[in-house]
Amino acid sequence: MRHGKKINHLSRKTAHRKSMLANMACSLIEHKRINTTVAKAKALKQFVEPMITKSKEDTTHNRRIVMARLRQTDAVTELFRDVAPKIGDRPGGYTRIIKLGNRLGDNADMAMIELVDYNEIYNADKASKKTTRRSRRSGSKPAAAPAAETKTSNEEEE
Repeated sequence: MRHGKKINHLSRKTAHRKSMLANMACSLIEHKRINTTVAKAKALKQFVEPMITKSKEDTTHNRRIVMARLRQTDAVTELFRDVAPKIGDRPGGYTRIIKLGNRLGDNADMAMIELVDYNEIYNADKASKKTTRRSRRSGSKPAAAPAAETKTSNEEEE
């Protein structure tokens, strides 16, 4: 029985698994999204999210902890310099896993894992959709003014 054993070993020994996850995390930080299998994506999410949380506070101790897990100076520098300020206000959930279907060769479930704040397609709708409760309660109808203008422009054409 495997009660209480939450880690997915991914059919690898410990050293191989840690190296693979470190390399995948560095690739994710560098490219902002990578394609992999669903099982590896879920394991990577558990591996990389605590390091992104540590990168929010730029201290020597946090840099050393992250460096011990990632083992690539360039990735640690980019994580603390570029990624951390962009995700600073987010309380968690820094990555998103999107399932892509099955791989042709061995029919493995494939997925794309990406950093949430770097996807411009999903974030474009949210940036333009900023409304506050105060504007809805005020009772002012901003849509009424443009409707009157379009009516007058149609009359001018006739």
